[in-house]
Amino acid sequence: MTDPTDDEAAPAAASDRGPIQSIDRAANVLALFDERTRTLAPALVAERLGLNRTTAHRYLQALQGAGFLSANFGPGPLLDQLSALVSIRQQILALAPPLMRRLSYSTGLTVVLSFLGRSGAVVALVEEAVGGTILITVRVGTVLEPRAAQSRVLLAFQSDPEVVARALADLPEDELRREEAELARVRRERVAWADLRRTGLASVAAPIFGGDDVQAAMGLIGTEAMLVDSGEAAARVRALSEVAAELEVLVAG
Repeated sequence: MTDPTDDEAAPAAASDRGPIQSIDRAANVLALFDERTRTLAPALVAERLGLNRTTAHRYLQALQGAGFLSANFGPGPLLDQLSALVSIRQQILALAPPLMRRLSYSTGLTVVLSFLGRSGAVVALVEEAVGGTILITVRVGTVLEPRAAQSRVLLAFQSDPEVVARALADLPEDELRREEAELARVRRERVAWADLRRTGLASVAAPIFGGDDVQAAMGLIGTEAMLVDSGEAAARVRALSEVAAELEVLVAG
């Protein structure tokens, strides 16, 4: 006996696969670009992907309309945008380590550099403090919570409001309002402090801009005694902001 739900489920499953298959096809078309193939044509796409020319031409037109391809079916503005983003991040990763080492040595604190992920800052580089009896650090690849200093910097200066809304979506209404007020303060002061809710620990971060948007955050992590309550605390925060600004200049070339 046949379950009647089987027939009902089949069209839905097929419709779910349809968009995914389209994405796969689009990726296969874009993957045809290489050092010898700088523009695409229906005949070339049809031959290499086993499509008829009409279907190949339809895919090229759809990718052109979405910004992936240019008017002559070369790389389009959206690919240029993504390429520029990757290029800036690669520059930051290449240029940051010596500056981070200098900042860590001068402050006696661990220095962290992060990029924005889906829900908060993602740690990309860490320069651990040398000396001292206690080491406070974080692993590369760690996803920091939205109230972390580096997450707050990256969200405060983020130009896409949907990115911010997604990152803060899990906060209760009252906490969301407080966090939005905190992000406004970060935009005014250009530094962010973490709300780690861990007694004795502190973290502060500064933005690193590239082009028209914030690209990364650089932060200091340590104890409240060194970042908040000591006579040298303000000097450490100034040093962080100065090094972040120096990295911006280097990235800008």
